[in-house]
Amino acid sequence: MYRFYLLIFASFLVISCNDYQKLLNSTENEVDKYAAAENYYENGEFRRANALIEQIIPSYRGKPQGERLVFFFANTFFEINSYYSAAIQFENFIKSYPNSQRIQEAYFMEAKSYFMLSPIYTLDQEDTFTGIDKLQVFINRFPNSEYINEALDLMDELQNKIEKKEFEISKQYYTIRDYNSAIKSLDNFIADNPGTIFREEALYFRWLSQYEIAVNSIESRVNERVTELQRSLDNFLRYYPDTIFIEDLSEKINNAKQLL
Repeated sequence: MYRFYLLIFASFLVISCNDYQKLLNSTENEVDKYAAAENYYENGEFRRANALIEQIIPSYRGKPQGERLVFFFANTFFEINSYYSAAIQFENFIKSYPNSQRIQEAYFMEAKSYFMLSPIYTLDQEDTFTGIDKLQVFINRFPNSEYINEALDLMDELQNKIEKKEFEISKQYYTIRDYNSAIKSLDNFIADNPGTIFREEALYFRWLSQYEIAVNSIESRVNERVTELQRSLDNFLRYYPDTIFIEDLSEKINNAKQLL
C-alpha cells in the first residue's frame, strides 16, 4: 500500500514538473503564468514563482497586478535566501510604488535583507553598516509600524556586532602585550560606546593592562602605579560589584600590593 501511494505521489510530481516546464517555456499565456505564479507563491514554491514572475512582470507594468507582482518578486528572492537580489527588488518596489499599502513592509524587508547579509563580526562589516542605516530609516519613517519591535531587535543585534568587532580590536593590544595602547584603545571604545554590552569586559581588560604595567614597573614607580591600580579597581567595582571577574581581580590586586 505504501509503494502504491509513493507511485501516485511520484506521478503527480512528474506531471506537475511537466506542466511547470511547459508554462515556463511558453512565450504566451501570461494570464496562466500569473495564476500559476500566484499559486506557487501561496504554496511556498518560491523558486518556481520567482521564475514565472520574472517573465511576466514587463506585461503587467502600469496595471493593477503590477504592484502585487513586483512585491512578490522581491519576497521570493528573500524566501530563497538570495538576499542581495531581495534588497535590490524591495528598493525597486519602494521607488515604483511609494504610495503602496505595502510600503512599510517593503522598507522593513529591504532592511532585513541587509541584516541577513551581515557576516560574522570578524569579517568586513559593510553590509552590517548598510543594514543599520536601512533599519534607522525604517524606524524614523514608521515609528508606529507593526514591524517596529522586530526592527529595534535587529538594530541592536547589528550594533552589538559592530561593537564586538571594535572591542576585539582594542583587546588585541592586551593580547600582544602592548598595554599602553590597550588602555588608550579601550578608553576610546568605552567613550564611543557608553551603552555597550561589552563595557564590563572592556573595563576588565583595561584594568589588566594597568596591572601588567604596575607589576612590571621600576621600583620608583611601583607605589604610584599600585595606588592608581587600587583606585581603578574601586571604580570598577562601583559599577560592577557582582562582576564575574571578581576572583581574578582580588587575586591580582593582592599580588600587586605585596610589591609595596
